Amino acid sequence: MKENIVSFLKKSFPFLLTIGLWRLSTPIWNPAGILAIIPIFYCSFIRPIPWFALFSVFMCFVIDYKFETICFWVAMYCLFYAINSFQNLIDIQRMDKNAIFAFLVFFGICIILQIFSNLSFINLINGIWIFMWVTLLYTPTVVLIKRIYHD
Repeated sequence: MKENIVSFLKKSFPFLLTIGLWRLSTPIWNPAGILAIIPIFYCSFIRPIPWFALFSVFMCFVIDYKFETICFWVAMYCLFYAINSFQNLIDIQRMDKNAIFAFLVFFGICIILQIFSNLSFINLINGIWIFMWVTLLYTPTVVLIKRIYHD
């Protein structure tokens, strides 16, 4: 019985972490729950988990809801998902350092598009801050996911 519960919690950890990071949104440290993008990216593209892609689309909708953007994160996720399916040039599942460079490209393009959609000095500073903060937290979050989910 105990092994079944532990196994269930291990398998559901990425889902629960994504929901938790989204719910723990604060204006400075986690605006609109954007930190949920880390497990969404990792568990969808780097180490795919069954049914996580569908869950990721839903979570991108709720991030859009909190950000008050109209399907921006959903569109970017679906675009990157489509690009990722053409793995002739780059196979991000085999990249070293937990594919942080692929994440930087994905997240950097998203932040740049959001900065330029409403260009102002405050948006520029906020975009730089969000990019640096999420990039800094990418590796610890991925290591935690790997340690708990992927024994």
